[in-house]
Amino acid sequence: MRWPTIAVGLVGYLLLFGVLTIQDQLAGPQPVPYTEFKNQVANKNVGALFARGNSIQGELKKAAAVPDEQGRTYQQFSTERPTFATDDLLAELTGGAATVRATPLVAQRGFLANLLISFAPMLLLVAFYVWMFKRQQGAMGGLLGGGKKKRVDPETVRVTFDDVAGIDEVEAEINEVVDFLKSPEKYRRLGARAPKGVLLAGAPGTGKTLLARATAGEANVPFFSASASEFIEMIVGVGASRVRELFTEARKVAPAIIFIDEIDTIGRARGGARALGGHDEREQTLNQILTEMDGFSGHEGVVVLAATNRPDVLDPALMRPGRFDRQIIVHPPDHKGRVEILRVHTRKVPLAADVNLEQLANSTPGMTGADLANLVNEAALLAARRTQDAVQQRDLTDALEKVQLGTARNVVIPEAERRRTAYHEAGHALLGMLQPGADPVRKVSIIPRGRALGVTLSTPESDRYGFDANYLRGRIIGALGGMAAEQEVFNIVTTGAESDLEMVTRIARSMVGRWGMSERIGTLSVLPAEGDPRMFGISNGLLDAVDEEVRRITDECYAEARRLLRDNRDKLDAIVIQLLLRESLDEQEIYAAAGITRTVNKPSPTPIPA
Repeated sequence: MRWPTIAVGLVGYLLLFGVLTIQDQLAGPQPVPYTEFKNQVANKNVGALFARGNSIQGELKKAAAVPDEQGRTYQQFSTERPTFATDDLLAELTGGAATVRATPLVAQRGFLANLLISFAPMLLLVAFYVWMFKRQQGAMGGLLGGGKKKRVDPETVRVTFDDVAGIDEVEAEINEVVDFLKSPEKYRRLGARAPKGVLLAGAPGTGKTLLARATAGEANVPFFSASASEFIEMIVGVGASRVRELFTEARKVAPAIIFIDEIDTIGRARGGARALGGHDEREQTLNQILTEMDGFSGHEGVVVLAATNRPDVLDPALMRPGRFDRQIIVHPPDHKGRVEILRVHTRKVPLAADVNLEQLANSTPGMTGADLANLVNEAALLAARRTQDAVQQRDLTDALEKVQLGTARNVVIPEAERRRTAYHEAGHALLGMLQPGADPVRKVSIIPRGRALGVTLSTPESDRYGFDANYLRGRIIGALGGMAAEQEVFNIVTTGAESDLEMVTRIARSMVGRWGMSERIGTLSVLPAEGDPRMFGISNGLLDAVDEEVRRITDECYAEARRLLRDNRDKLDAIVIQLLLRESLDEQEIYAAAGITRTVNKPSPTPIPA
C-alpha cells in the first residue's frame, strides 16, 4: 500500500458517505407544517400514519402539493404535533379511514451500511498503520519477519545443459548430482549418498551461474536461488534467520537444490583481521550455514550449490567434506571449448558463409564464456548498423578488435605525435617478432582507442598454462619495446609507456618474489597475493633484495630491447612507414613490412628428468 492507494481510499469513502446522505435526503419523507397535515386529515387524504411521541410520519392516499413550493408534490411526510394541541387526532384519523401503525413507514438504512459508515474512518486508520509497519519492517531488514524464499520455476529459467559448452568435466560433475536427485534409489542401494554441497570456483565469466541455471532447468526437483548478499544486514541475527527460512522451505519439498551465489560474501574465514568478533553478523550467518549443512538435524535430500571467485578466502570449516564435498574449479575454456561456446552463442545469429569459428577461437585465448557471448553480440550489433542480413567474418574480427583493444576515438593528433606513436607501437611489434618463442603479433594500430594512442596485440598460437623464465623475459623485453624505440629514435621518454611499465613491474616482481626465478632470492615465496609481506615474517633485508633483483631484470631486458632495435633499425623504420600510411596492420602485413618470415612456434613441454 502506498500513498496513491490511501488517497483513493479516502476519496472513495467520502463519495460513499455523500451518496448515502443525499439518498437519505431524497428518499426520506417530506417535512410539512402541522397545519398542512391537519388539512390532509380533514380532507381524509391520510392513508397510513406512524407516531412516536409528538413526531409523526405518514403517507398520503394521493400526492399533494408542497406548501410554498410550485411544481413539487409529496406523498410521504413528516411533522411535529405541538404540545399545546387539544384536538382528538386519533378520532379524526379513524373517521378518515387512515391506518395508524406502530412501525415506521419509511425503511431506514441497514445495519451493515450504518456499521460501514461508522467504522470506515477507523478501518482506514488501521490500514495506514499496517502500511507504515510493513515499511518499517522492510527497512529493518526483516527483523520482525520476512517473506519466505520462493523456489525458482524451471519454466522461467529456460536454460539446460545444451546451453552449457566448453566445460564438459564440470557439467558431468553437476549432472551426477542432478541424476542422484532424480533417481536416488540407484545410488542408495550401493550405499552412496548425495553430496551435501558442490562449490563452483573460478574467474568471473567462466559460467558458474550459468551452470546453476542449467541445473534448475534440467532437474525435476525444486530449486531455490539466493545471493549471499541477501543474508547480510546491519542488524545482527537477520542473516541467520534468513538462512533458517531458506533451508526450512527446501526441506519441506526435498529433494531440492539450493544455489548461493558469491558465497565468499558471508563465507570468509573467521577470526581474521577483518572480523568484528563473535557477534558479527557475517559470522552469525556463516555459523548458521555450517549448522544447516552438517548439523545434528542434517538436511537429507537438500544439495547446496555455491559459486565464488575467491575460494582462497573461504572458511576451512565451510570447505571440509561433509559440507562442500566437491570443489570444482571452472577454468576458462580451451580452444575446443571456445569453438563450442561460439557455436552455442551463434545458434540464433544468422552467419554468412565466410564465418570461420575455428579461426576466431584461435584469436581468443584466455577469453571466458561471458567474453565470447559479448563478442558475438558486438558482432551482431555491428552487422545491424551496417544493414547486413547476416554476420560476416569481418564483423566478428572488428568486434574482437573492439573488445580487445577498445573503441576507436575520432581525434586529430599532431603529425609529430602520430609519428612518435608509430615508432612506439612498431617497437613493441618488432621485438615480439624477433624474440624466440614469443607470442605472434596479430595487429598493430596507431588509431587512438580508449586511453591509448595506439595498440599492439599479441596472442599465443595455442593455450598456455605455464610459463618459463625465458618466455617471461621475452614478455618484458616486448613490453619495453615502445619505450626503447622512443629512446633510440627521439632520445626521449613519454607517458605512453605507463601501462607497459606497470605490466613489466608486475611480471618481474612475480618472477622474483613468487615463482623462484631469481638465483639470489632462491626458491622462496616472498610476496603474498594480498597483504603486507612483513605480516608473514618477511624481513626488510629480503624485501630490499627482491627490489634489487627486480631492478636488475628490468634493466637487463631494457638494454636488450634497445640493442635489438639498434641492430634492426631498418625493419623498425619499414614498419613505421606502413603504419603511417595505413594506420592499422594485420598479422600478414606486419611480417611483410618487417621482412620477417612468419614461423609457427608452439610451446613444447619442458622435459622432466628421471
